[in-house]
Amino acid sequence: MPHQNRPIRRALISVSDKAGLEDLGRYLSGKGVEILSTGGSAKALSSAGIKVTEVAAHTGFPEIMDGRVKTLHPKIHGGLLARRDSAEHQAAQKTHDIPDIDLLVVNLYPFAKTVAGGGSWDDCIENIDIGGPAMLRGAAKNHDFVSVVTDPADYGKLIAEMDAQGGGTSLAFRRALARKAYAHTAAYDGAIAQWMSEQAAEPLPESISVSGTRVQMLRYGENPHQQAAFYRAGPARPGVATATQLQGKELSYNNLNDTDAAFELVAEFDRPAIAIIKHANPCGVASVDDASKMADAYAKALACDPVSAFGGIIALNRPLDAATATEIVKLFAEVVIAPKISDEAKAVLGAKPNVRVLETGAMPDPTAKGLIVKSLSGGLLVQDRDFGHVTESELKVVTKRAPSAKEIADLLFAFRVAKHVKSNAIVYAKNGATVGIGAGQMSRVDSSRIAAWKADEAAKAAGSHESFAKGSVVASDAFFPFADGLLAAASAGATAVIQPGGSMRDADIIKAADDAGLAMVLTGMRHFRH
Repeated sequence: MPHQNRPIRRALISVSDKAGLEDLGRYLSGKGVEILSTGGSAKALSSAGIKVTEVAAHTGFPEIMDGRVKTLHPKIHGGLLARRDSAEHQAAQKTHDIPDIDLLVVNLYPFAKTVAGGGSWDDCIENIDIGGPAMLRGAAKNHDFVSVVTDPADYGKLIAEMDAQGGGTSLAFRRALARKAYAHTAAYDGAIAQWMSEQAAEPLPESISVSGTRVQMLRYGENPHQQAAFYRAGPARPGVATATQLQGKELSYNNLNDTDAAFELVAEFDRPAIAIIKHANPCGVASVDDASKMADAYAKALACDPVSAFGGIIALNRPLDAATATEIVKLFAEVVIAPKISDEAKAVLGAKPNVRVLETGAMPDPTAKGLIVKSLSGGLLVQDRDFGHVTESELKVVTKRAPSAKEIADLLFAFRVAKHVKSNAIVYAKNGATVGIGAGQMSRVDSSRIAAWKADEAAKAAGSHESFAKGSVVASDAFFPFADGLLAAASAGATAVIQPGGSMRDADIIKAADDAGLAMVLTGMRHFRH
């Protein structure tokens, strides 16, 4: 019966990833399990002194077509698919001399690795596994009787299970392995489909597969009543998914979300930059002209909104040094993330053991294409990553007064920050640092007023009697539908404006800017972020 313990007497092993192979082979051989194998796996096992029967010898049919056909044989698939409780199946096995195969250990040709390594079209095609997925699907379908292992990390679990079950496996264990096998083949086929779509310049094909590998279960999601897990998916991109955690508590769902937002923001800048993020919105961003001044950048970013910065995420696009770390630990931070962290900085941060510290080794490319997937009830929304950038040469001056060189530098800085602020987004900036941010409001004028108020409050916190917004520039992620938001910025003391343009009332907005003495440039590019 399928619920019974199923002994393992014969195993087929064919793996591209040889990690742990010898130890598993020795264990199975020591338990008297007959081992069938192919190609490199058979050679590796034989070299380790483990008795192996080549699949070609088992089937009586040689590998052909450069190894494309070796396991696609009735003697293999019959051994995997035969139900041990079916008299008809057993009769067919006897007639055609098809022994049972009780354990399948397979991981597939390294297709994703070949693509990531820049393999040619022919190399990538040749690394599409055919026999492997067919065997995995067959063994997983017949999990009532057959154990199927796809991940070297599960070899130890298999060994422990066989020890506990007297050389066999339980149905619950086989079902868990079967689920993993189908997830493995689904992800594998999804990667192939995605690559072929990309090669055909069709990033959004008629059908799409979304897959990932679970990195960790999380304590909960956004709220304690929600379950959550963290999955790694797609090509390796430097950031929270690939970082090494040097210290601190386990990252939460919100930590991961906010840290990703922070690191992607600072990746936008060529100059050294620091961002402080709270609830996926920046509460302060600053850049400097030299990486030795990162402590100054942190001070400028913090000054934008020192109240909101408490318990925030701090991201750097340059190595974290001791001087900057010393400033950071003066205020509680949830996470610090940087491409590199000096030993001296690690020692400073070590005094705050609860702070989560992540080192990524590199910065992500902000211009690299990728897909963003969002679930809806009954469907998915899929779009390109917002990799759009605006340069000085693309700005269109529409007011009587053109912005100065200093204003242009701050306008471009502010607009790049606005790209990472929830819409409606308004960002005031001065001297390469934000001085007021309005995020996520239902009306743009409210965002503008909030940003101006934030600039006033920041000035008061710094002991200044003059708003930080005075002499600043202002960026809007989308066009001003009415002049009220722009006039709120002028009243706050802004001198120049950057916005996409494209409103039916652009002429009125431009006239209002001229009447207020503002310089204004249009980008022609919107940066909504919902």
